[in-house]
Amino acid sequence: MTQSDSVPCDAVGRRIIYRDEYGTVCFVGTVSSAAGIWLGVEWDNPERGKHNGTHEGVQYFQCSHPTGGSFIRPQKANFGVDFLSAVRDRYGQEGNQGIQDCRGNPLRWGKKPIEFLGSQDVKQRWFDALLIVSVSGCQVSHANEEDEISNVCPNIVELDLAKNLLPSWDKVAQITRQLRKLEHLDLSQNKLAIVSNPVSLSDAFANLKALAIQHNGLTWAQVLECAPMWPVLERAHLSSNAISVLERPIGVLQSLTLLDLSSNLLADENQLVHIAYLPRLEQLILSNTGLTSLHFDDIQPDGKTAMFPKLKFLAIDKNRISEISADERKGAELDYRKRFGKDWLKAGGHQDPEKNRPDKEFCAEHPRYQELIEKYGAPELSEMEQQKLFALKDQLIALTIRCPDNPDQKQLEKKLPDSMTIQKVRGLLHRLLKIPGAELKLTYISSKMDMEIDMDNDLKPLSYYSIESGDCILVRW
Repeated sequence: MTQSDSVPCDAVGRRIIYRDEYGTVCFVGTVSSAAGIWLGVEWDNPERGKHNGTHEGVQYFQCSHPTGGSFIRPQKANFGVDFLSAVRDRYGQEGNQGIQDCRGNPLRWGKKPIEFLGSQDVKQRWFDALLIVSVSGCQVSHANEEDEISNVCPNIVELDLAKNLLPSWDKVAQITRQLRKLEHLDLSQNKLAIVSNPVSLSDAFANLKALAIQHNGLTWAQVLECAPMWPVLERAHLSSNAISVLERPIGVLQSLTLLDLSSNLLADENQLVHIAYLPRLEQLILSNTGLTSLHFDDIQPDGKTAMFPKLKFLAIDKNRISEISADERKGAELDYRKRFGKDWLKAGGHQDPEKNRPDKEFCAEHPRYQELIEKYGAPELSEMEQQKLFALKDQLIALTIRCPDNPDQKQLEKKLPDSMTIQKVRGLLHRLLKIPGAELKLTYISSKMDMEIDMDNDLKPLSYYSIESGDCILVRW
């Protein structure tokens, strides 16, 4: 129903648009000292409103923001259109009329408007052929009669319903249940009420593989509450919501291969452990989430972790993580090249470029190894033997860690392997002290002689400096 003098019987809870502003109807009725019927609306943009639902001391409805509400006449509210009306307006009117976009502007081929010509059967074949449909911003508020959508455009695979007037997930389901081939759905910028039993709607999203619900104000708890609706979901785009605290998905979201949490302010980096064991997750996007560091508490001496077992791509740009210097990156790449040198040889690697043909399994597990060989050359046998010796003699040494220029910083006691490089010591201290690792200046004082010695070569292990149990590392920045 669009603009009208009458009020829909289900107006409360409906989404409306008025002068390009979106809102939710919270009240229908009379208001003291003002004749006639009014709609009490909570606007998405609180600056559009004037009060919190109170008029002359009477509370007519509740608002989440003190200036989020106002009263308007029913005839000013646009309650939206049904799904097929939006599709026909966007992709073609009945009869020999021009094809229009959702604002009523004709689509053109060059300077000529595109028109439907021919029989009704030709027009139906046109709608049958629609696989990708966008009715974004077209004021869709509800479905059509049962099976009407499936009879007109049954083959839609990808659907953009962003920024419409859909009030709840069950209203979305009434549309998608008729689109049995639907795999991709965009519901961004819709305020959708969650139904009491979300799993009851799972048949409406039975084949859905990719879902975007961005700028919807969702928390992670609400995402998990809705998740039973999406039994085979593989890609979830959840950027720019209200996600700050994560919980472990139990029995839901187990098919995810991509999770986009960008532009959500996470409470801290410890939240990531809750999603670290999603069994199929390959891509994780954490851009602009307020992270200051990443660490894995279960890290093993071989540098491996059980967290994120399938992860191949991680985006952490636009965060507060200190930038890795060129020397730090070089040291890590050289260390990686040496650490897995023996595995590379066993897989078919060779110092002779003409004979260097590692198998597919090794290349899949170490996708940058060949690139590192081209950059630094193949690892020498002597390097790999030295790495083996280090691995055999990894002994923990007990060290005291002090910050002489920061007396408020508590002294630390740590046991570290003497094969640990200075670069990795920096990384450890960065996590423990919450300061940029690149800015740390490290020295140590031997328990056997009163002399402060610089540790200025990031690529060397602790053993290079003859550090022993009982020595003290001094940290300055």
